[in-house]
Amino acid sequence: MPTTTDSPEPQGAPQGEAEVRQYLTFRLGGLEYALDYRNVQELRPLKALERFAADGEVISSVAVSRGVIMPIVDMRIAFGPRPPQHDPNTDVIILKLSTCVMGMVTDGVTDLVSLAGRQIKPFPNVPEEAAQGVDYLLGLGEIDNRKLIVVDIDRLMAIRKVKGGNRQAA
Repeated sequence: MPTTTDSPEPQGAPQGEAEVRQYLTFRLGGLEYALDYRNVQELRPLKALERFAADGEVISSVAVSRGVIMPIVDMRIAFGPRPPQHDPNTDVIILKLSTCVMGMVTDGVTDLVSLAGRQIKPFPNVPEEAAQGVDYLLGLGEIDNRKLIVVDIDRLMAIRKVKGGNRQAA
């Protein structure tokens, strides 16, 4: 699997039924997720990044990669209360977002897959109110008997206003 890409800028337009896109898949808390590969700048093992301490719980550190200083978000903490135990499979996906470059710590990158729009279905039995609160979930992809939670990584990593005017990560 390549470690860098020179792909076009990510686009927020929904994927058409017949259009096929590449998705990077990764593990997080026993589930498998997929994100549009056009948002991936490079893949790095966590131990290979020059990191500096940070005070946040989810923002686990600040790192330097190819001369760019970026926050590192530990998605293992963001998606569940479990201690981040690094092992040789702990990967950092360096993301090219619409507003910045940042790293995302996962349990491990698993694959690069191609999905057509028709292979991504809405989540079953999700009330409309709940779906609006998780607009970063695009649907459930299925390929080779694998179910993938397809995410819009730009929306997932966005800082949002919540009640009371406070901000939080999605």
